[in-house]
Amino acid sequence: MIDFKTFEGLDIRVGTILKANYFPEAIKPAFQLQIDFGPLGTLNSSAQITKRYNKEDLVGKQVIAVVNLEAKRIANFKSQCLVLGAKNKDDIILLAPETELPNGQQIL
Repeated sequence: MIDFKTFEGLDIRVGTILKANYFPEAIKPAFQLQIDFGPLGTLNSSAQITKRYNKEDLVGKQVIAVVNLEAKRIANFKSQCLVLGAKNKDDIILLAPETELPNGQQIL
């Protein structure tokens, strides 16, 4: 269990995927994503979502991500945010807003 103050420390935002490329250097199948967070700029993320999504369908999709985690190096790639999803058996379903929101919109 974490206390509420710790939860409040997470900066969760809406962003739009600008680019999605296959990430062959990753141990598990993944995409390298470039995501526009509006006033926060563009951040990179690695996401193991290749079972459900193809890269063409990801471009333009809005997602929810934690943007204030420490960057993590995955192979030769620097992941700067954590895209959120829900696990369904062996699949990941991305969390996304119900309607389009401005990039960088904070999730409260």
